[in-house]
Amino acid sequence: MSTTALLPKERLRASSLDDAPQVNDLLHRLGLGTLTQETLESFAGRNNNWAGHTSSGARVFVKRLDGDRDEALIRFRRVLDLQEAISAGGTGDLRCPPLLGHDEEHRLLVFAWLEHGLAGNSLAAKGEFDAPLAYRCGRAIGALHRLPLIADRSAHPLPPTWALHALPLSLFSSARVAELHYWTLLQNDRPLITALEALREREKSVELRSCHGDLRLDQFLLHDDRLHVVDWEEARVADPARDVGAFAGEWLHHAIRKINSDVDKVYGPGVTLTRELILERGAAEIAAVRPLVEAFWQGYRDSGVTVDAGLAERATSFAGWHLLDRLLATAGMQTRLRPIDLAAAGIGRNALLDPGRFVGTLGFAL
Repeated sequence: MSTTALLPKERLRASSLDDAPQVNDLLHRLGLGTLTQETLESFAGRNNNWAGHTSSGARVFVKRLDGDRDEALIRFRRVLDLQEAISAGGTGDLRCPPLLGHDEEHRLLVFAWLEHGLAGNSLAAKGEFDAPLAYRCGRAIGALHRLPLIADRSAHPLPPTWALHALPLSLFSSARVAELHYWTLLQNDRPLITALEALREREKSVELRSCHGDLRLDQFLLHDDRLHVVDWEEARVADPARDVGAFAGEWLHHAIRKINSDVDKVYGPGVTLTRELILERGAAEIAAVRPLVEAFWQGYRDSGVTVDAGLAERATSFAGWHLLDRLLATAGMQTRLRPIDLAAAGIGRNALLDPGRFVGTLGFAL
């Protein structure tokens, strides 16, 4: 579920349709024509996908949910359930690309392709994700949380508190050195483990809502000035603080990434980031993104959704976990943990251990 999500989605050479004849079979049955290899595009992600113009002129985005068949079918049905719920009870604040058809046997989903849509992570990377857009994102997620409860009531798999006690052999043997170092730090941090277990336990006693479940900036898509939310494969009934906290956690991760991105510009060439400089830069970057979280939070509350008294603190805890989760994904691509990674982990840890203290710091003040 974790990815390096703050990088703009990379367009790739599309997988050959020769290996997936079911794609054009489905498009033909839907009356949409067929795709040709020459015009195809694909996007980075855990699932194979194909985008392009069909022979009838339709613009389509086809996703095949890959992996274990039974698990993929669960994700497939979540998408259908959520799309139906939005169509039946959504508002203008909450949109998703139209679902044109599907094939359960082959786990294929066909959407209208918003070809020139701008993903939120791309806008963030270019400094073009502003407070009005964040406000609209908040209203969209508030509208989601007002929908009738969807079918999937299964417990969310994250945080993986089971892995904080022992890693299964399959995960241990495939992990890189930096990942194992990170897991060791987490597993030896008893206060952190207690906080994560308590966060999961609290979810059993709060009012649950229909939630996205895997919210990241790249799941917000701006097309013709209309905001869409995409990728509903982890949707389920859950604590709404998961989605609210994930938005703030994305901006925490964005702020941490910026600490390393323009050090030479800020301090001059050749400067080594000491712990003190990391903390100084981190505080400044978090302060810079706080208005975006504040705007999101205002939009969320203005959506008409009911906000319980503890949601802001729980969202702060989930933001801390989101940052730790993003760093775990980053560790999977590195040979060692850097000082900036350890400092970022400390920020996430603090948000989890004392969320009441950091509610205002993140932008969730009432």
